[in-house]
Amino acid sequence: MATEYGQGYGHGLGHPEHGFPEHGERRHRMPAVLRAPFAARTWREFGYVLLGLPISIMLFVYAVTMVSLGAGLLVTFLGVPVLAAALAGCRGFAALERVRARALLHLDVGDPEPLRTRSGGFMAWVGAVLKSGTSWRSVLYAVLHFPWAVFSFSVAVSLWTYGWALLTYPLWFWVFPVWAGQDGLQLFGDETHSIYLDNPFEITVTALVGLVFTLATPWIIRALTTVDRVMVHGLLGPSQLATRVVELESDRGVVVDTAAADLRRIERDLHDGAQARLVALAMDLGLAKEKLTEDPQAAARMVDEAHGEVKTALQELRDLARGIHPAVLTDRGLDAALSAVASRCTVPVEVQVDLEQRPVPAIEGIAYFTVSELLQNISKHARATWASVDVWRVENRLMLQVVDNGVGGADVSAGSGLAGLAERLDAVDGILVVDSPQGGPTRVTAELPWRTV
Repeated sequence: MATEYGQGYGHGLGHPEHGFPEHGERRHRMPAVLRAPFAARTWREFGYVLLGLPISIMLFVYAVTMVSLGAGLLVTFLGVPVLAAALAGCRGFAALERVRARALLHLDVGDPEPLRTRSGGFMAWVGAVLKSGTSWRSVLYAVLHFPWAVFSFSVAVSLWTYGWALLTYPLWFWVFPVWAGQDGLQLFGDETHSIYLDNPFEITVTALVGLVFTLATPWIIRALTTVDRVMVHGLLGPSQLATRVVELESDRGVVVDTAAADLRRIERDLHDGAQARLVALAMDLGLAKEKLTEDPQAAARMVDEAHGEVKTALQELRDLARGIHPAVLTDRGLDAALSAVASRCTVPVEVQVDLEQRPVPAIEGIAYFTVSELLQNISKHARATWASVDVWRVENRLMLQVVDNGVGGADVSAGSGLAGLAERLDAVDGILVVDSPQGGPTRVTAELPWRTV
């Protein structure tokens, strides 16, 4: 296995849900609640809410008008192209919304599947637009987002405006007695009496209330834009079916490439190993046959050497067969097969397999070769003195964990080794997580789907 050790873990498979820090995460001394009103994220999200209202108004008016017009004209031939144009326009607005979400919300939502037409022509395009689920989801987004945009705009602008206005009231309350002819900001007033915020205590309380509003508004805006994220991702992104089809197509390519690479490896091992040895053996036996009558002792020595070559060739063929699929795995399962692999590792390995039943042969084989490659990696690169292999089941997942006390620094982004292993696991909906800080220890955890025979 060609994984490099000593390169650092900074580009590995760290993920917050696994307890690893995100790339570029910074530590701040000031609490987040105090930073929020000045954070770039807050102003980006506030800008998203501000732009959302005019865009949603245009989108809502366009969608309702055009769809209603197209539906009303369905009694004639014109209704079909008008309805298709309405859906196409909504798809265009949807593309704009995805760009806006990427720029202001940093929401990485993929583009939906393109229109698929079996033949060219205007009517083929009309049919593709009308049959596309993406088109109708765009219309649904136009209808649902309008009332939400009105609500989020009203809440965000009101809270943001009142918060900053009240917070800065001590700086501008003098405007009222100088220019408005009253003591301060009027809190209450009727025909008999009025209450103004004009003394130091009331001004201080007003500023404190504004501070509360100012500190709370960024989190309220964040909650409002969370709904927008859900709507954009759910209605304007690719459908789950389309995403799954793309994943399966990618996984199929990985499986095909892996199978082709394995076949090339087997062919190379046969050509360079057992085949070459058998060719040399045939030549030696031919020479021994010629010398059998002239020099029996020399012929006997050559036959003895050929016998040794036969043993070596048989061992190479056994190793090759074990590399394709070991018989012990088929006959006795993962526990015995992994124990056999561990016995060939250059460091002591403790194997613990806790499985009440065996998974399907395909998953069992992938688990075996995953552990085999990881142990081979430990033998070649880790400079460890011990290692452990644990296999267990958690609900519908088969869990593998290989730990060693080596130098660490395993890098899954090196382009080979662990990266190739991660691609193989991903082809069957598996996951590879690497925790390998400099100086060790290295902990590699793999998840595979649990499927029984």
